[in-house]
Amino acid sequence: MTMLDDIDIRILKLLQTNSSLTTKDLAAKVNLSTTPVFERVKRLEKNGYIKNYIAVLDAEKLNKGLMVFCNVTLKEHTREIGNQFVKDILLLKEVVACYNISGDYDFLLKIVVSDMKEYQNFVLDHLGGIKNIGSAHSTFVMGEIKNTYAIPI
Repeated sequence: MTMLDDIDIRILKLLQTNSSLTTKDLAAKVNLSTTPVFERVKRLEKNGYIKNYIAVLDAEKLNKGLMVFCNVTLKEHTREIGNQFVKDILLLKEVVACYNISGDYDFLLKIVVSDMKEYQNFVLDHLGGIKNIGSAHSTFVMGEIKNTYAIPI
């Protein structure tokens, strides 16, 4: 990996705030011409500092306003069982994030659905069908205070 200089850091900060900035906009904000900024962005992408560009959607407007964090414990802890759990979770569109965690639980799932009825159906029809889940504890989000994808750099 190459070392990042101050301009690289500024470009990353700007892009993680607004990934739709044009090269021209970026160049003006970091006081460089467009060609070196374009080359820097391409290098940052190539070296994996920039993983993706996305649009952040409004879940409420899309009738997916219920967010649930679900702590999952597996019955057994083998590589095969863990890998199968991950494969099964990756197939569930309602699970928008999955973290392998330490502590009392093995995984933390972030689930987005329209309402409690859809969540109940999700648990009964999908999550409940995954083998080796020992327990699942749900926490329902009442209000979102802060949600950012920005990495503090």
